Parts: sequence; C-alpha cells; structure tokens
Amino acid sequence: MNCKNVLVLGGTGAMGRYLVPELLAAGHSVDVVSLDDMSSDDPMLHYIKGNVKENGLLEELLKKQYDGIVDFMTYQTEEFKKVYSLLLENTGHYIFLSSCRIFADAPPINENSPRLLDVSEDREFLATDDYALYKAREEDVLTGSAYSNWTIVRPATTYSTGRFQLVTLEAPTLLYRMLAGKTIVLPEKAMDRQATLSWGGDVGKMIARLLFNEKAYGESYVTATAEHHSWREIAEIYNEICPFRYITVSTEDYLDIIAKGASWARYQLIYARMFERITDNRKVLKDTGLKQSGLMPLREGLRLEFDRSRDFNWSRYSTDEKNVRMDEYLRCSHEK
Repeated sequence: MNCKNVLVLGGTGAMGRYLVPELLAAGHSVDVVSLDDMSSDDPMLHYIKGNVKENGLLEELLKKQYDGIVDFMTYQTEEFKKVYSLLLENTGHYIFLSSCRIFADAPPINENSPRLLDVSEDREFLATDDYALYKAREEDVLTGSAYSNWTIVRPATTYSTGRFQLVTLEAPTLLYRMLAGKTIVLPEKAMDRQATLSWGGDVGKMIARLLFNEKAYGESYVTATAEHHSWREIAEIYNEICPFRYITVSTEDYLDIIAKGASWARYQLIYARMFERITDNRKVLKDTGLKQSGLMPLREGLRLEFDRSRDFNWSRYSTDEKNVRMDEYLRCSHEK
C-alpha cells in the first residue's frame, strides 16, 4: 500500500490507541490530535496536543490536505453541521464515529436496523440532543449531503485499556470498587439483557481496514464482535478476573445513585443497556476480510485489559460523586 497521510482526531482513547498502530503497520504517516500529553520517537507518528474545536486548530490542520481523517470527536448536532463540509472537502476519505446506541430494540442489529431517531414515540426523548439522537442526526447530515467520501462506523460498547463497562458503570466506578473491595450496585432489570462488548483492538483493526477501502465509501458499518452475553454473565466474568460483590436494586434507586435521576443517565440505561444488544457484523467482516474467529473473546480481552489497567491510580475516584452516593446508599441499606 502506498504511504498516505492520516489525521486521527481524538486518537488516544479506547479505539484510537489501537487504530494508530494498525495505520502505522499499513505504512501510513499519522498525526494524532488529543488533549493528552503524548510523544513519539517514530518519524511516521506525530502527536499534537490541542482542542480541534478551539482557536482555529482544525482549519490549520486541514491545510495539510490529509488523505484520510478518522474522527473520534463528539459534536453536538449544530456543531457538526458547521464543520462537516470543511472536513469532507479537505480529505480523500473521512471516517465518522457513530454508535450502536442509535439503534432501537430490534436484535440482531445490522446496518439497516431501525434507529431510535426514526421509530421512538417518546416525544420528550426526541426533543433532546441525547447521544443516541445526535449521532443519528449527524449520520443524516452525511447521508443527505452532496459528498460521498465518508464512511460511518457504529461501534458497540467498547472496552480497552482503562475503559471498562458494566451496565452503565464505567471504570472510575467499576474498577475503583472492585480493587478497593467495595460492593457494587447494579440495576436488576438490566441484568438479564444481552449486551455486546467489543475490544478496542478489534474495532481498531476494522476501522484501519475500512480506511481507503473502496467498498466503504458512502457506507455505514456495525464495527463490533458478534459475541454477546447478559449483563449478569458479564458481571460473573469480571468476578472471575477480580472477585467482588454486587447487589441489584430498582431502576429508580440505581439512577438516583448514578446521576440523581438525570435524564441522560435514564436514557442510557433504558434506551441502550436495557435493550437486547446482539450484533450482526457480517458486513464489516466481509469488507475487511476479518473473521469472527479472529476477534478477541470477551473473557480473554477483559483479563488482558484488566491486567494492563490494575496499577492505575483508581483510588483517586473515591470522592467521585457516583462512588460517594453508592457508598451512602449501601450504608443506609446496611450493606458493606
């Protein structure tokens, strides 16, 4: 493959950390923009610290006329409407990060599954710019545009180094409590719902093989494993890796702990984690040449990333609001 110049926006997160080595292995020159302090001795890899939404940084970067852009940034709908033309006009191939969160409860999910934006009857929800909705609206901006040099990728819930999920809990709550020997509170009604957790390394491989792939232009892809488990089973997998105790509670009690009942937390739980999330990834496997048998099994992947992450300073999250409220709930209910 000919060497191409690639810009990765927000490229040090769960997927970007694995995508960048894939791009380098393919012979590309890669510039990564992030808020993190990063450095590289590889002459083909350059890190740029900055916020592409501020101070004209994006416009300055795009003067380089990158062959490809992979965009892990999050934009509210109106923000994206202001920048999408600039991005598409200044690159050969633009990969937009959407999400499987856009889909309604219609398993198995594939590229043509109904989206919440199109089928939900919850007017209060539809009046928001919730994550599941603004990602779908931004997809519509691309598909309704005059451009065709884009590809939409829709990852499922993705775990990685320092990134772990259990229902709506993330690593600052989950790993802190596991490693500190603290009880974890989970919502009972979600526990037997099927969930798809994909390893960031697999998603990185998929995206790398879609970039500059002629089959991918103007297309969308579910970029996820087909493996799925109930949240109860996933809790047991975590327990095999690092024994911990959990209790289950009502939806309302859980939401009060997580975000004092805030609507965003309710929507994430009810319109994502309490849906049956089973994915059909045949399209992305076909167009990338990958095989399901070559993707990371969940048990192995969670153990791998847990071992890489256990020495992080998770105790710094002891005063995080979620952990404080969870501790208080457990004290009041006489749990330890």
